[in-house]
Amino acid sequence: MFELVGMSSDDCSVENIGQLPPDLFAESCQQIMMHLQGQIPGVDTAELCERFQKAGVQLNLEAVEKIVNIVLFIFRTATKSNWTAGQLVTKLAEGSSKWSKPALQVIQRIWNEQGKLLHSQEDPSRMITVGQLVDFQWKLAMAISSDTCRSLNYPYISMTLKVANSSGQITSKSFEMTIPQFQNFFRQFKEMAAVLETV
Repeated sequence: MFELVGMSSDDCSVENIGQLPPDLFAESCQQIMMHLQGQIPGVDTAELCERFQKAGVQLNLEAVEKIVNIVLFIFRTATKSNWTAGQLVTKLAEGSSKWSKPALQVIQRIWNEQGKLLHSQEDPSRMITVGQLVDFQWKLAMAISSDTCRSLNYPYISMTLKVANSSGQITSKSFEMTIPQFQNFFRQFKEMAAVLETV
């Protein structure tokens, strides 16, 4: 089936999907569909992992990322193959006996409701996106000790970027800069803005 048959080698992830409450799995599938439709830049797997754990499903971040990747792959494959919801569920069941009935019902319902929107897109390859900046946060702080700051009470900028990678997963990247490093960073951004204004 991957064709979808190749997915049977990841029965562990399929079993993890079966552990999820159907409403929570449906919300996750909705987020993935919104990403594929271009409504959101990606799927925040860290946030999903937190929500799963609050619901009592103990999965680590890597397991949640695998679940998101599988569902992304399923919906992309179904779009490219122009499958109906019934065909999709049949292919999944043929590919792995580990699919739970509630999980297959969720996939079938979501595909019935949302699949047409993906089919209506001119080019399914458009669903593959490049990395995208989702959020940018910064704060000014005083260093007590650091590898790059030699004295105490040295100001620095702490930045956190949320980036949606090409598979749609949102990851956070944090880093610190001294004031001179930040000033150089800012200068480069001003140069980019000036170039963009000429386009």
